[in-house]
Amino acid sequence: MTEHNIRIVIADDMEAHRRRLERVIAQSGTMQCVAAAATGYEAVMQAAMHQPDVVLLDIEMESQYAGIEAAKQINEKLPHIKIIVLTVHKDDNFIFAAFQSGIHDYLLKTAANEEILDAIRSAYHNQSPIRPMIAEKIREEFARVKRTESSLLFVIQIISELTPSELQVLRQLCEGKSRKAIAEERSVEYETIKKQINSILKKFKLSSISDVIRSVNELRIFETLKKL
Repeated sequence: MTEHNIRIVIADDMEAHRRRLERVIAQSGTMQCVAAAATGYEAVMQAAMHQPDVVLLDIEMESQYAGIEAAKQINEKLPHIKIIVLTVHKDDNFIFAAFQSGIHDYLLKTAANEEILDAIRSAYHNQSPIRPMIAEKIREEFARVKRTESSLLFVIQIISELTPSELQVLRQLCEGKSRKAIAEERSVEYETIKKQINSILKKFKLSSISDVIRSVNELRIFETLKKL
């Protein structure tokens, strides 16, 4: 496979950026812009009509995730087309959503012209790299998942050590109910609820019940238990 006349569709809602990319591509000598689009919908249509080798795709166009939706459709209907995202967004949600849609590369709009051309060549040859920014995000996500798994196992172990009454009190606290309301609902003395909460704190080895509630709610423990 050669680089001669790599055919490209540009999709970006900013005309100035489309024009910049068109100039960069025209000066490459081995690439050709066959169509431009200003929306995700147009990107899918132009990809279907022109069957390019590569699509340069912005994310936020007619909607916040328009480019990602377009990438999904192009990848489903025209999987041979390589997709490169060019965007201003560098937060995790956009990056992971973009790669889940089947893109080959992810660049920021601040990338140098030669970096964009190299990305096009690499995608065309199916050799797109994992860029340092993306690699760092992946490492952070694996670390986050590992921390969550460890926390989940710890909380589940403590939950299993609670008495049925303590578990019910904790459930009600996680639902946002006050100690007084729980005592009234359970028809017990307020002091009884206080003692049960102290017992819960000892088992979790924490000093604040709000910390326990936050951990349990963040891990969605009771939502999970309902499904078991």
